[in-house]
Amino acid sequence: MIGKATLLEAIAGKNRGLLATDSQKQSILSAIAQLEDRNPTPRPIEALDLLDGDWRLIYTTSRGILSIDQIPFLKLGQVYQSIRAPEAKLYNIAELIGLPFAEAIVSIAARFKPVSEKRVDVKFERSVVGLQRLIGYQTPDRFIQQLESGQKLVAIDINVENRDQQGWVDITYLDEDLRIGRGNEGSVFVLTKG
Repeated sequence: MIGKATLLEAIAGKNRGLLATDSQKQSILSAIAQLEDRNPTPRPIEALDLLDGDWRLIYTTSRGILSIDQIPFLKLGQVYQSIRAPEAKLYNIAELIGLPFAEAIVSIAARFKPVSEKRVDVKFERSVVGLQRLIGYQTPDRFIQQLESGQKLVAIDINVENRDQQGWVDITYLDEDLRIGRGNEGSVFVLTKG
């Protein structure tokens, strides 16, 4: 699909948006909009087999995610959104690269509820921040297994019960290996699977 190749080429080398100039950001947003117009999955919320899995963030306009790179001595590593569609759960996982032996992880676990054919409401439930070595972090899937086992991690591990910790996401494009979403704060997310 020409639109998909164009978008992936525009995103290449931009470090999830951290290195994109203003004109490049506009070109990327234009390519995103063109691809959204060709969404092969008109009812993405019902396509659980496509939604399910570990997605890697390749581009975003989210200030919350991109600002992590501004923390002294830390750089933003890979960012994942792991969806467990049958359980209506999602996990945002950001790997942070720092000083040797100080690699960290920031994670938010949430539940989602479909409210339309492309929108889900998201309610955040748990936040975990800690050093990868102390947590025993290896992969997103293994980390989620640790979270779901109920074990208390050697980390800042808190339940998020504040009603303000919620939002929504529209899934505006979905195929077997690319997903585009737009959040309630106006952010755009482009993720790849596999």
